[in-house]
Amino acid sequence: MDAVLLFSLHTPEIKVTIEVYFDPNGNLVVDGYDIGKTVDEYWGDSDYEYTTTLIPEEVKKLYPLFNLPDGAQRELLLALQARFHTNTCYSEIQRFLEKNDIRYTGFSWA
Repeated sequence: MDAVLLFSLHTPEIKVTIEVYFDPNGNLVVDGYDIGKTVDEYWGDSDYEYTTTLIPEEVKKLYPLFNLPDGAQRELLLALQARFHTNTCYSEIQRFLEKNDIRYTGFSWA
């Protein structure tokens, strides 16, 4: 299944891309990548990657929150895009998951 773009920013100083998709195992993945001068100044490296992953059992908890039938993966991606589409969407999604007692794992690399 194709990834859905949540947020994108391209300036001379930074390029930010945040997407959401389902991996082949049915995990929901929110994937972010920042690269550029601003990232290097903040992290000491020119790129920064970050990922939030929900296993299928936790993904099931999202469907009723968006009034979607169980297993409507494409519709869920589009609902997430409609609700979370700003520069802070990655953090907003994590807060939303925590508020709704949905477990996830996170990873970042600079």
